[in-house]
Amino acid sequence: MKDVELMMRHAILSRCLSLCFSLPLALGALFTSADTVVAAEEGPAERSSLLEEAVNFTGSIMFYEFQVPALIFGVVRDGERVVAGYGEHRPGTGAPPDGDTVMRIGSITKTFTAATLAGLAADGTVALTDRLEDVLDWDVSVPSREGHPIRLWHLATHTSGLPREITVPPGPADDPFVNFTLEAMARDLEQDPLLFPPGTGAFYSNFGFGLLAASLAAAADQPYEQVLTDRVLAQMGLEATGFTPAEGRAVMQGHDFSGVPMEDAPTHEGIQGTGGLYSSANDMLRWLSWHLDRFSDEDAAMRQIDHAAYVHRDALDSVYGMDESGRMDAMALGWVVMHGRDGRPTILQKAGGRQGMFAYTAFAPAHGIGAFVAINQFKVSASEAMAEAVNNLIADLAVR
Repeated sequence: MKDVELMMRHAILSRCLSLCFSLPLALGALFTSADTVVAAEEGPAERSSLLEEAVNFTGSIMFYEFQVPALIFGVVRDGERVVAGYGEHRPGTGAPPDGDTVMRIGSITKTFTAATLAGLAADGTVALTDRLEDVLDWDVSVPSREGHPIRLWHLATHTSGLPREITVPPGPADDPFVNFTLEAMARDLEQDPLLFPPGTGAFYSNFGFGLLAASLAAAADQPYEQVLTDRVLAQMGLEATGFTPAEGRAVMQGHDFSGVPMEDAPTHEGIQGTGGLYSSANDMLRWLSWHLDRFSDEDAAMRQIDHAAYVHRDALDSVYGMDESGRMDAMALGWVVMHGRDGRPTILQKAGGRQGMFAYTAFAPAHGIGAFVAINQFKVSASEAMAEAVNNLIADLAVR
């Protein structure tokens, strides 16, 4: 019954979104909580109006359908940006989230870790094919299987053979990640936890991205946070993105599956590369804009390394945990690649969830369009539906 109900809800949402440009504009009056900002990088007035209308309508439908405390939705298309917020970013404030509100973006963090790898590979600090044992400066024996060592690109594409998590007890509600330490990762690595020979399968692994961040820190001879800041955040002007909420910014409050507010928890070193980042919708659109600037000479090598498809699904023996937001056809560095089909363009996407926040971001490299959406309550059906809604909107706006 749950599957049938979920299918019906998704069908209703998809139908509503497909009517975006044919329903009367008066319907927008039903959703008065939207706070919409059009960035300065606008195109012609009629294009800005179209994008603003599409974002407002799609965001309104999602907020109405998902029944969550708050939702933030942003789209960038050919350089113009629109952000719309709904609900209350924190209970009792009466204020919706806006483009500068910061929130946890969960595993979307992995795309930043992978971009850091791409940057270090572009400048020759590391090679994607470097073996983990040659880069990681820990006194541990790194496992291999059937002559297949773990290489950096395996970590960034979830093909390392490592399990999803390290084995640690849960922390308290106000500090749930306290036991996710580098020492715990080293201990588990020493136990040879490989599920398959590296490069032969894909299995979603937070463990792998934790090791990737530690490896990049070792290669650059700096703390990982500094490497990320220098190679990605500062370079792209992402002032609201980091492992602690940016000073003076409103912070979106997450809620658990029952709707109870969750504690704002600190980010420990062991989760920095996997899911530790805070960001804002405005920063996420700047991030997407960098990815969409595919013909720019600036950072050209880094961008190409980041976006290339390194492993294709049909070359793997098994794939698990990669299809929640759309079928994985290939893996770029951190990005799930969905090949174009049925009128939808090729999309690179990533979802994330942490501390009562679900977020999703996707972009179509050949069409100059990307989107970011986040809700502040754990709802599995909503997280799946918002990915579908974003992918459908990208397909609609990417028509050539």
